[in-house]
Amino acid sequence: MNRTAKAQWKGDLKSGKGTISSGSGVLSNTQYSFRDRFEDGTGTNPEELLAAAHAGCFSMALSLMLQNEGLKADNIDTTCTVSLQKEGDGFAIKKSHLELMATIPGASEEAFNRAAQNAKEGCPVSKLFDTEITLTAKLQS
Repeated sequence: MNRTAKAQWKGDLKSGKGTISSGSGVLSNTQYSFRDRFEDGTGTNPEELLAAAHAGCFSMALSLMLQNEGLKADNIDTTCTVSLQKEGDGFAIKKSHLELMATIPGASEEAFNRAAQNAKEGCPVSKLFDTEITLTAKLQS
């Protein structure tokens, strides 16, 4: 199963602007820029999108891990904070922190912790943060 998104950018890094659109149309020409990423802009940025993806993926994975424990959550509330830090001449994502609050009837602390740990390690987005990245590039004139 493949999912697509498209980014467009015009201008240089600091004064340029771009848009991001998702194949589903949920994001449609959503603005992003240097200001949105490093200052106090109103658009989105790649780290925010990664944090949303990680929080959503983790929450779904936790639902599965709880099901494997014979449990069903009334509520899973996950906040993800992705940390972009200066590294050498550039920047790197050095940390993705998941903060979970959940209501799960009948769950023991042990079963909850086991399910949460398994979800953290098993969700596809968690795996993406430590993976080989490949690129196919074509220059158009």
